[in-house]
Amino acid sequence: MENLMEKLVSLCKRRGFIYPGSEIYGGLRGTWDYGPMGSELKFNIKEEWWKTMVKEQEDVVGVSASILMNSKVWEASGHTQSFTDPLIECKICHQRFRENQEEQMEHEKQHSKKKEKVEWTKPKKFNLLVEAKLGVVEGEKNTAYLRGEITQGVHVNFKNILNSSRLKIPFGVAQIGKAFRNEITPGNFTYRSIEFEQMELQYYVKPDEKESMKQYDFWKKVRMDWYKNLGIKKSNLRFREHIKDELAHYAKAAWDIEYNTPFDWKELEGIHHRGDWDLSRHQEFSGQDMSYFDDETKTKFIPWVIETSGGVDRAALFFLIDAYYEEGDRVILKLHPKLAPYKVAVFPLLANKPKLAEKAREIYIDLKKEFSVIWDDRGNIGKRYFSQDEIGTPYCITIDFDTLKKDDVTVRDRDTMKQVRIKISELKDYLNEKLND
Repeated sequence: MENLMEKLVSLCKRRGFIYPGSEIYGGLRGTWDYGPMGSELKFNIKEEWWKTMVKEQEDVVGVSASILMNSKVWEASGHTQSFTDPLIECKICHQRFRENQEEQMEHEKQHSKKKEKVEWTKPKKFNLLVEAKLGVVEGEKNTAYLRGEITQGVHVNFKNILNSSRLKIPFGVAQIGKAFRNEITPGNFTYRSIEFEQMELQYYVKPDEKESMKQYDFWKKVRMDWYKNLGIKKSNLRFREHIKDELAHYAKAAWDIEYNTPFDWKELEGIHHRGDWDLSRHQEFSGQDMSYFDDETKTKFIPWVIETSGGVDRAALFFLIDAYYEEGDRVILKLHPKLAPYKVAVFPLLANKPKLAEKAREIYIDLKKEFSVIWDDRGNIGKRYFSQDEIGTPYCITIDFDTLKKDDVTVRDRDTMKQVRIKISELKDYLNEKLND
């Protein structure tokens, strides 16, 4: 679809999904604020992820670790030493880019339009960790870091989780939370940002090649199926294996789930076999025993880790891209009902008729006890329908004069625009059946 991203960015701001961060002060590049619709969408994504990865699993628990951690955590994980990118700087405007990447080429094109020839500095390494200063006395503050990933918050609590639960290997620990990176070239809307939210599983297994790869393949399938089951078209998803040069030195395997965006195939989620890297490093740097004792075999070992790592913001962006449709003058977000910000919209046919408005409010309040419902009484009925189509509401319920006589309502389907009359007494059952189909 031509200019899809421009249209989507416009819709997101117009309908309250995503706004530029700090916009009234000129913004802050690489930051985004989620409005009423975007907040609901992100909440639904996280809820569905937690349901699949924790609630439906017998051997997975959750944690919520601190954003700020002892700086030795990042030394042990290798971030302070290797979490760097070689960057080149434009001598004209002093913007920095990864060398020989698309952003560099585009930057040169922009300057060439002004008849300017770009000269670049030699590559220099820049650390992606975001620094924070802790303390109340200026000049005596300690350097800390906003976490560059949420992974380490699980691993440093490995023994705490073992000691406070009855978990036995294999088991997983899930977490959803914010992370921060000094992204030099944030872009493609929310795809690459300074502040972002991750949803990850760290799954601990015995150090056994065959058994660990079975677990690895299992979680690969779980994660791919999750996106498909929530409505992303199969043709827009694929697995891509990391080539040897891409693999971290400790990694035994790494595959990405990629999505076919308007700006090429891009990573949506990574599934990584991290070996014993994380726990062995924290054991080395902390001096604490991070091993696991197997009561059955009476053996002691450092567990291996299978990781699934996805982004809430990337998932939200790709769900929005995949759901965007145009049918004539109508714009529709065909979001899966489980992800749609609101499942049902309720409104009176004529807002200036007190009896219709009163009956509509009665139905709205009753449905709100069970469903995520939005009230809408602005403008004519056609504009209200189109407004709900743009935010992805699957069903619209209209209360008209026949409702007052027959105790039924009109229910309109977002995707087909078909309308049916449903008795008020049967409305909840009808919606439950449709929304959980």
